[in-house]
Amino acid sequence: MNTLSIVIPALNEASNLPTVMGSVPVAELAAAGWDTEVVVVDNASTDDTATVARELGARVVTQLERGYGNAYQAGFEAATGDVIATGDADCTYPFDALPDLLRTLVEQDVEFMTTDRLRRENRAAMKPSHFVANHALSTLSRTLFRNGLRDSQSGMWIFRSYIWHGLDVRSGGMAFSQEIKNAVSLAGYRFTEVPIEYRTRGGEVKLNALPDGMANLRQLFAHRFRKPAASATGAASDGAAALPVETAPAEPVPAGGVSLPKQTTRAKRYETA
Repeated sequence: MNTLSIVIPALNEASNLPTVMGSVPVAELAAAGWDTEVVVVDNASTDDTATVARELGARVVTQLERGYGNAYQAGFEAATGDVIATGDADCTYPFDALPDLLRTLVEQDVEFMTTDRLRRENRAAMKPSHFVANHALSTLSRTLFRNGLRDSQSGMWIFRSYIWHGLDVRSGGMAFSQEIKNAVSLAGYRFTEVPIEYRTRGGEVKLNALPDGMANLRQLFAHRFRKPAASATGAASDGAAALPVETAPAEPVPAGGVSLPKQTTRAKRYETA
């Protein structure tokens, strides 16, 4: 069987977790050849997030340092699957679409697949101001990194777990989402983008629109012009030729080399249970 880790960061999402966990099609994934674990990263919640997650069968990682990126870094280090899939604990991302998304990952032979929420049919699930801001940040990201991605802020990705150790990703907050995509394209991994359904959020909104948007804006420029970390070894470091990847129905997205990266050591500030 192939192995899949679904990593879900959660901050005070106890009320949403039953719906989120119930949407993970474990039986369908098993029938398609995927042995699945769900890793919920409790990001210093003050409610029963960790207890509820365990009761629903998830493995819980506790990340005491709050922040979207901090939570994902802890979850990725704890994940055991050959492939990692992500999504938020707020009912917005379609975990029930994972069988089809994984099929695309395999059939297109890509190493990283991100998703596009910024479709006309999804507008009702997002505040108009957030919809405009996401488009603006995505346009700037495409301009700076020239990777063709339509939605730089989407939080649902499916990728081969080995590539995490070849990326230079530093953001501890919301900018992690755009940074991991841009780091993938800079490192030369084969990547693609596919459209998904985006759903109405359940519970309390955690996004601080103006401060988070400004932080993302600063991060885009800082990332584009910073020097690569010496410890981050990307797939293109050996000069491998770029391999084209077809994306459907989105525009073609450029792809890079295929060599496996060396592993690096990252500080661990979390515990598992």
